[in-house]
Amino acid sequence: MPLFKYSAVTTHGKSIKGVIDADSLVVARSKLRNQQILVTAVTLLQSKQDQLTLTPPMLLIFTRELSQLLKAGLPLYESLLTIEEKYASHKAHSLFLDLCDHLKEGAPLSSALKRYPATFDRIYLSMVQVAEESGNLAAVFEQLAQLITRQQKLKKQLISALAYPSFLAGFCFLIACALMFFVVPSMRELFEGRALHPMTAIVLNMSNWLNAHTHFLLFSITGAISGIVICIRSAAGKRWLYQLSLKIPFIQTLILHSALVRFCRSLSMLLTGGVPLLDALSLSRNVVKSPLLEESILDAQKKVGQGERLSKAFLGAPLIPPLVLRMLSLAEETGKMGDAFLHLADIYDEEMEKHLTQISTFLQPALLILLGAVVGLVVLSILLPLTDVSSFVTN
Repeated sequence: MPLFKYSAVTTHGKSIKGVIDADSLVVARSKLRNQQILVTAVTLLQSKQDQLTLTPPMLLIFTRELSQLLKAGLPLYESLLTIEEKYASHKAHSLFLDLCDHLKEGAPLSSALKRYPATFDRIYLSMVQVAEESGNLAAVFEQLAQLITRQQKLKKQLISALAYPSFLAGFCFLIACALMFFVVPSMRELFEGRALHPMTAIVLNMSNWLNAHTHFLLFSITGAISGIVICIRSAAGKRWLYQLSLKIPFIQTLILHSALVRFCRSLSMLLTGGVPLLDALSLSRNVVKSPLLEESILDAQKKVGQGERLSKAFLGAPLIPPLVLRMLSLAEETGKMGDAFLHLADIYDEEMEKHLTQISTFLQPALLILLGAVVGLVVLSILLPLTDVSSFVTN
């Protein structure tokens, strides 16, 4: 059933906007008139799959509340209807209304969710499809809520750990630019015709060069940023940047651990939910966000399809740590691969938190020292000639 976006005025003179489902524009207007509101505009909501998305926090709320309602014993349609009514004034209301509409027509939930690939990824859809076959929707949505919670926590940890050092680095860059482009040039006349200290001469020459080549510098910085963006968007460029990042000691461990956390946690949930190993590997590979690790997983997936054990398939992969191989080998003997990957995810999650703390602890004082050194160097280079001038005037 199509969705229609409307604008209206209530009997109290309040302007409202919303979405309503109806068979046609005439039926939509009729439904709105029955609500005793003055309709000012009604239009068909086009390309709703592209326009309607859930933000990550809202996706977590939707998944968690749906899990709670299903655990309380409400049928699926009634649970979705409850969420739709609760968020009637929310911008995501039309998405919830569309889901209710498709379930009302008899479509399965996984089919309705597939209409919004920007919100519900392949892991989410596969788990819902498996839950529909097993009839265990409440437990699966609870697992999905836990997975989304941990993924968002991981993202927040990375951002919070790197935000302050990034701010200090940017502030240091701005201070250096202000000194070289404004402070030093304004004092250039004081130093004309005098023998300068080597430090002062270096700072003045550097400032003169930067001011003389400002357009070239702006063009170079813009080109470098554009080149990085293009590299990130292309597969070959992304792979090159990733390989370059793996050569940086601190960044290497951080990237590898975060990729392993995503891979192990998603694979654990899929295996626990009953997804076959080959399908679970294929789905988990999409959330790794690590080109080299994705290649290792793809190679292992092919070997598992040929009958090899996963622990042997991963043997020799450069980015798979020995701990993963040992735990996998033991889990294959006991048949508890889902639990093994969950333990691995917790281990590497804890290791990554420690590593983030170490990086943040190291970068903050290092950047502060760098900022102080830059400012101190420029100030000292200015004060040395001024000291000579004052002594000359005194004599």
